[in-house]
Amino acid sequence: MSEQTQGHVLIIDDEKNYLLILETILEDGGYTVTALSDPVMALAYLDEAEIDVVVTDMKMPGMTGQEILEHVRKTFPHIPVLIMTAFGSIDRAVEAMRSGAFDYIAKPFANDEILLSVRKAFKLSQAEQQNRLLRESLAEKFGKHSIIGNSKPIQDVLTLAGKVAPTRSTVLVTGESGTGKELVARAIHVASERRDMPFVSVNCMSLNPGVLESELFGHEKGSFTGAVARKRGRFELAQGGTLFLDEIGELSPEMQVKLLRVLQERIIERVGGTESIAVDFRLVAATNKVLHEEIEAGRFREDLFYRLNVVNIHLPPLRERREDIPILANHFLKKFSQENNKPMQGFTSGAIDYLSAYEWPGNVRQLENVIERCVVLSGRDVIDVHDLPAELRDEEMQFKSAVDLLPLKVNLSDTLEKIEAALIRRALVHAGFVQVKAAELLDVSKSLLQYKLKKYKIPAK
Repeated sequence: MSEQTQGHVLIIDDEKNYLLILETILEDGGYTVTALSDPVMALAYLDEAEIDVVVTDMKMPGMTGQEILEHVRKTFPHIPVLIMTAFGSIDRAVEAMRSGAFDYIAKPFANDEILLSVRKAFKLSQAEQQNRLLRESLAEKFGKHSIIGNSKPIQDVLTLAGKVAPTRSTVLVTGESGTGKELVARAIHVASERRDMPFVSVNCMSLNPGVLESELFGHEKGSFTGAVARKRGRFELAQGGTLFLDEIGELSPEMQVKLLRVLQERIIERVGGTESIAVDFRLVAATNKVLHEEIEAGRFREDLFYRLNVVNIHLPPLRERREDIPILANHFLKKFSQENNKPMQGFTSGAIDYLSAYEWPGNVRQLENVIERCVVLSGRDVIDVHDLPAELRDEEMQFKSAVDLLPLKVNLSDTLEKIEAALIRRALVHAGFVQVKAAELLDVSKSLLQYKLKKYKIPAK
């Protein structure tokens, strides 16, 4: 990080002369400084601002430096606290060190002494922030889940992710909602040389363009109503690590232009600021939209698409890797039985047949939700057919869910063939892959079924 962006220091001291001196020293050293004489106001400010280091006097009216230290250690344990004290009160400063203060500074102090101590504290703050982001990102999902499946489509995804992970290349992950695009992004990060640095995730659809710009670029104090302090954006927080932009197809035209500039120049400016800040992150983007169609419709920039689409990893929908459904179902069953303290033994063969035959418009996310519901509501230790939601057991509802997956504009002949192939696969699953029984379910001859299997290249087992 450059000397111009060394961090935000909060100084608390009821002696205004010392406030002014410290503010001047630290600002000359490249820090953003907020100087407050009221300790109660300072603690309220901590709740709103993004602070890297706190420097506080020990003896103040209304609240002591020791009390401020205890509050910061409890509420913001990642922020180092430096204690200032008069020369005759060193014993109190030593006691504060035992309570978790980063360092103490005896008044009067030398300029170099305060700068050195704050610089060391800021380096610790940076390291703590990076470690916290890393722990949160790993614990949030990747530590609890993995990319599960033995099917060829998912193994192809894992192979491609493994090849691209060690590189610096930008990755575009595509696929329907609920297929696990963020898990792939996390897997790429964990397998990369950036694994020890932050994984920072942003959902581009969940924020309006103005809020999203501030979230990505950060902002300076006073840049808009409510900007009470400078805030670093996700581009800066991902420094040295991976930035995951989910739902990239939802970016407004203005944000597309700004993102393109960042990818080209690797430089940002905070909202309301003029300082150019170099950023270094590996970008993984994801979308459930077909970006070629968005480009043709004039909703997505072609030049940005080519910046993003260096390596494309497409996640197949769950209905195209049905052999993974039992594996995923058992994984989620184990997870939710542990979370709800309800020991579950598994599924009946009938339940697995229904799960495997369903079209799953919501993909893996929908399957996960269904299994959680089954675990919570089941009164037995085995999930049976009657434990499944109605939409999985009702033939008409299953057909409607399949039709709802189709686009409004279709090639009727091709679509009917796809539906026929799906019905044949479902019949095979329900028949335990016994062709005679599958033919009976479909009310066709065994020879016609075998012809259709060859035509649609459906494996008989």
